[in-house]
Amino acid sequence: MKFSVLYGTESGNSEFIAQDVVAHLTAELYEAELSDLADTDPTNVDPDVHAYLIVCSTHGEGELPHTAIPFLAELEAKAPDLTGVRYAMFGLGDSFYAETYSQGSEIIDRKLTELGATRIGEYGRHDASSIEDGTELALAWVPSVLADLRAQLV
Repeated sequence: MKFSVLYGTESGNSEFIAQDVVAHLTAELYEAELSDLADTDPTNVDPDVHAYLIVCSTHGEGELPHTAIPFLAELEAKAPDLTGVRYAMFGLGDSFYAETYSQGSEIIDRKLTELGATRIGEYGRHDASSIEDGTELALAWVPSVLADLRAQLV
């Protein structure tokens, strides 16, 4: 299976986690490539990719991180039909800000769903207020994504 792991980041945490997800997938003999959402054209869906795994942080008062802003702008401007596109979402945030916790990833999630894409696996999250390691949580999240994808491909 082929995956595209995308990240939206403000301070680099999502990028580091996404890099670890790619390393994990390739160690498991999957094909995986890493891209910044800022460099990703949402209208250019790769038909060979089985699923997009998105790792996205939250910035400020629940806004998108700066590298995810162009991606969302393209989605809103072009509104591509994403029917048949599968994606999984891992959001980063801080539950200290209860009303905006993990909202950056939720903004992308809502838009992808609105355009017809299908979210697979559990919604992964990392809370910066916890003592848990974001990479460990992300790597624990990947099997649910793989299981759901396998079930859909049967």
